Amino acid sequence: MSIAPDRSSMIRVDQAGEFGATRIYAGQLAVMGDRGPHSAEIRAMAGQEADHRAQFDALMARRGVRPTALQPFWNVAGFALGAGSALIGPEAAMACTAAIEEEIDRHYTAQLDELEASGDDPELAGMIARFRDDEREHRDAALAAGAEKAPAYALFSAAVRLGCRAAIRLSEKI
Repeated sequence: MSIAPDRSSMIRVDQAGEFGATRIYAGQLAVMGDRGPHSAEIRAMAGQEADHRAQFDALMARRGVRPTALQPFWNVAGFALGAGSALIGPEAAMACTAAIEEEIDRHYTAQLDELEASGDDPELAGMIARFRDDEREHRDAALAAGAEKAPAYALFSAAVRLGCRAAIRLSEKI
């Protein structure tokens, strides 16, 4: 019988991403308040992200996985990205969400492919599959709310997606 590979970096990066998502939504809501366009939807998405984070926090504790050392940076960077996108306007806030969730969908799909091929961690695979479905719903909701109407949408989306990919790579290792 083979020993299951260590999934620490996978868990660490996913928890960091969910933490970052809660900070992005906190920044957006700090600017938009409760009455801003899409604020109720953002609040609902933030609640799902907080639940995802809590589940990853619990998994980390059970498995003895350390969080990324970059968490203090992601705390500030996530809030700044959320607040900055909301300051540009409601469509830019939605563009930020759509871009991030597109990258997270790709990231989670790649992880699921690896986990399903090995079959060695059904608990983690189940979590990621459920969370990926939620992230896809967030992306679709952001697009339906006018994300593509944001100023310089293509450029803004590409920059956010690039930053998201960099954050994933850094959080896997550090």
